[in-house]
Amino acid sequence: MLVLAAVPEIQVLRLRRAAGSRFRFVSTGRWGDVVDLICRQPIELAVVDPLLSGDPRSQEIERLRLLFPSLPVLLYTTFTPALAPVLLALGRQGVQEVVFCRFDDHPDGLRAALEREQARACSQQLLDQIATAFNPLRAEIRWVLEAALRAPEGVQTVEQLAASAGVGRRTCERWFLRAAMPSPRHFLAAARVLYAHRLLQDPGFTVEDVARRLGYSQVRTLQQHARLYLGLTAGEMRLSLTPDAALQLVVRRFLTLPHSAETGTS
Repeated sequence: MLVLAAVPEIQVLRLRRAAGSRFRFVSTGRWGDVVDLICRQPIELAVVDPLLSGDPRSQEIERLRLLFPSLPVLLYTTFTPALAPVLLALGRQGVQEVVFCRFDDHPDGLRAALEREQARACSQQLLDQIATAFNPLRAEIRWVLEAALRAPEGVQTVEQLAASAGVGRRTCERWFLRAAMPSPRHFLAAARVLYAHRLLQDPGFTVEDVARRLGYSQVRTLQQHARLYLGLTAGEMRLSLTPDAALQLVVRRFLTLPHSAETGTS
């Protein structure tokens, strides 16, 4: 999982030490960089410090919540009396998880906080719902799908999907065949459309942002996939469907789709 760390450098180092290989970080010391980073990279969790600019402030984090309400936010900061009203204001915005420097940022505690927020990430919630909809979803397929959702820019083809699971293409295709599911090419394309739909619920993302974040070489391809699986353009599906309704449309299509059918994914 890629995590935005808008915190001082010493806290970035502590985060990296605590996270191990499970989380990757992109860091910035400027609030002005935050929105651009979220729009351009597959960031699924933000760790932020209300003291990043020196004085305790809530405005930038409140703006983050307004533009990207699906993005989990973890506060990692140093407690001072002046910070208390800022924490209250952010609590009213739904930011509940706080880690304080030198009090509860032992590596184990910091890693546990990251993992709790990971469970709220858009990709994790989508993966859990797909697994339920296609119950039982074989463990192997869950692994490859998780890899595709976690790093969509690096998993664009069935070959890359298989490589992310450490197997060959034919083995990957056999997993899907044994599970009586459509081809992995179809599954990958549909999962990306569902992920795009969820991202587009956030007002901070444009269709172009989402296409770039999910690794589409052209916005047109995202539009084609949106029409194929949901019968809507990317702009229309932003306004016309809830996430649950979008998932059910895809599930119904998969249940009537020949397992040998194929569609492009780039």
